[in-house]
Amino acid sequence: MTDQRIGFIGLGNMGGRMTRCITRAGRQVVGFDPVTDNITKAGAVAANSAAEVTERSDVVLLSLPESAIVEAVIRGADGVLSAARSGQIVVDLSTSNPVSTRALAEELAVKGASYLDAGISGGAAAADKGALTLMVGGDAAALEQVQGVLAFFAANVHHMGDSGKGHVTKLLNNFLNASNLSTTAEVMVAGKKAGLDLAKLLEVINTSSGVNFASQNRFPKIIAGDYLEGGLSVDLMMKDIVLYTELAASLGVAGTSASGPLAAFGLAGRLGYSKQISNRVVDAIGDMSGGVRLYDDEEEVR
Repeated sequence: MTDQRIGFIGLGNMGGRMTRCITRAGRQVVGFDPVTDNITKAGAVAANSAAEVTERSDVVLLSLPESAIVEAVIRGADGVLSAARSGQIVVDLSTSNPVSTRALAEELAVKGASYLDAGISGGAAAADKGALTLMVGGDAAALEQVQGVLAFFAANVHHMGDSGKGHVTKLLNNFLNASNLSTTAEVMVAGKKAGLDLAKLLEVINTSSGVNFASQNRFPKIIAGDYLEGGLSVDLMMKDIVLYTELAASLGVAGTSASGPLAAFGLAGRLGYSKQISNRVVDAIGDMSGGVRLYDDEEEVR
């Protein structure tokens, strides 16, 4: 459907980028965010509440930090649920607890609205290009109806099953992301202390069995001083790791690999990197390893 009215709640780091993809395509977006400047920068039309966005939209997109905030935005006095109506589709692009997701889907269903949980992957760079990957849970027919809207910012959309399955998939993916990032950071610090040429070390890793997303896409930039600012922060990464451990426990899965990422990102948070991009975990490990930095000229670090 090309005539759907689009609303967006949460136009921060990722939400703002996704909204800009829509407005760049010439579509109007009604937006709500506590920071009014975020709405303006994204080219959206400002609303005064989540309820107003819902009233003025056929498709409501959410991009919020955690389940508690998603719940407040939906259930609050001026929230989505108060204005939801039959036939409306709400798409949660946050990384949320699947238990919470399923409960919210049931509450919106009472109003006749559909709730899709759509975890995103690809980071800020993919969001800027409109090339995100989405993993979606919920009604397949509702997903089909919003494919045209999602196409503004997503290159790949995968339907993972019923409500909550999208957010389950996102937690599994994010745990692998956290694991690869933290372990590769440790290896790169070790390589630096061993006196290796880090570019050559990455060449070896990326043509060998240790290759991973972080070694291919993050560390070639980091060793040149570019931390790829704008992506997932340390505290949000830590939140996702904890959600994964809770999910694994609820499923009866032997969680043998969580201690490393928990320790690494917990350390980064305690050392003051909590609000910085999760790639700074390498600096936290470096701090505890004698003040190591992969890139020596700190004045040029972006």
